[in-house]
Amino acid sequence: MKVALLDMYEGVENEGMRCIRELLIQFAETEQIPLQLNEFEVRRQRQVPDLSYDVYISSGGPGSPVDSAGSAWEQAYFRWLDGVLEWNAGPNPRKKYVFLICHSFQVVCRYYELGQVCRRKSAAFGVFPVHKTAGGLEEPLFGGLPDPFHIVDSRNWQVVQPNEARLAAMGASILAIEKERPHVPLERATMAIRFNPYMIGTQFHPEADAPGMRKHLLLPAKKQRVVAEHGAEKYDSMLELLREPDKIPLTHDTLLPNFLHDALLHQREYQYT
Repeated sequence: MKVALLDMYEGVENEGMRCIRELLIQFAETEQIPLQLNEFEVRRQRQVPDLSYDVYISSGGPGSPVDSAGSAWEQAYFRWLDGVLEWNAGPNPRKKYVFLICHSFQVVCRYYELGQVCRRKSAAFGVFPVHKTAGGLEEPLFGGLPDPFHIVDSRNWQVVQPNEARLAAMGASILAIEKERPHVPLERATMAIRFNPYMIGTQFHPEADAPGMRKHLLLPAKKQRVVAEHGAEKYDSMLELLREPDKIPLTHDTLLPNFLHDALLHQREYQYT
């Protein structure tokens, strides 16, 4: 399996890239398949892959998904993505599989005008439940996940007010929405979209692993920030949720592996046709 990993972190230290690499290596070992993994530094070096890959995973990243509109790196990025969409709409039977994570998801939603991308009133950071929509209940990649299921969230921005006409024109459907907060009079953000049969995206981090998240939360500066913004009780609750196997470990072991398994099945189908 030939995989392109698009690094959207702009040189900022992160856990996401490590988690994605480890998931890919573990998947290849489990399935006993050769893995070719190439990484592309998108935002600083304007690197994007060609169309020779089976799978593309575009990472999360820092900063505004709005202010970069029209930038040189975005122009290169959307030339690549438009090329993938054009390929998948064409007659070639071997399709390209794409997974968009957090910042990538937000930028793509803004570019295709699938909803309003705006700054949150306060940052979302920690372990949260998200709810499946009707589409999410039918989504094969969500198979094995309860409703609601738990995710790692880390963002200052969100996608809200989905544009139903644009979604329908693209053949896209919303799969998950933010947890309900009866005491907060704010719209629930869109948390996952199936863009087409070969492309899916999440506003959360499906690659996040419990040990890495726990290590991150135990850093003194991070603990201080979370306690200051959310309180000590919320901080302790996050650490407790990371210990529960049916929460973050289940999401980590389900969503991206299901996506990769789909791509592998398609690849094998193609090889024997």
